[in-house]
Amino acid sequence: MFLLDQMTYTQLAGQIASLIALGFCIAGFASKRDDRLMGLLISANVAFALQFALFGSWTAAVLSLLVIARIMLAQRYLGNWKVMLAVLAVNFVAALLTWSSPVDIFALAAAVFGTVGMFMLRGIPLRLMLAAGATAWMLNNIAIDSIGGTLAEAMVLVTNFITIHRLVKMKRRYPGLG
Repeated sequence: MFLLDQMTYTQLAGQIASLIALGFCIAGFASKRDDRLMGLLISANVAFALQFALFGSWTAAVLSLLVIARIMLAQRYLGNWKVMLAVLAVNFVAALLTWSSPVDIFALAAAVFGTVGMFMLRGIPLRLMLAAGATAWMLNNIAIDSIGGTLAEAMVLVTNFITIHRLVKMKRRYPGLG
């Protein structure tokens, strides 16, 4: 793990980009509205892609950028298996073209979890699948020594589970909703 005073300017810039992503993620996962969650995740993934590029983790950078297209496609083609499978295929091809180490499996796993979740699920099941993706991203960030990225994904998990708890409470209180 890098200490702050031992980081290069590029690594420090990567940490800053990941902290910006953290802010977008917390705001998104704190929202009970799926459309707001998706919009904030787009902004977060731009920052995450920059962070991964600054750390030289090209598979993670490319897959983070593909998340943006996936979010937009999933909103338009919710439940469409063919579009989901096409998105998964593009992710696998991108990972194959940029693969540099076994660590890249974490980014690919996160992409698969996110794709299935966003195309096929909503509400609590969506957030559970995104939590699995966040766990994979966290393992990726730990492996590349990204302090900010690891913190961001840990906070995403905590915020996500708090929101799941809130949604469960809301369903119990108002069973006719959702």
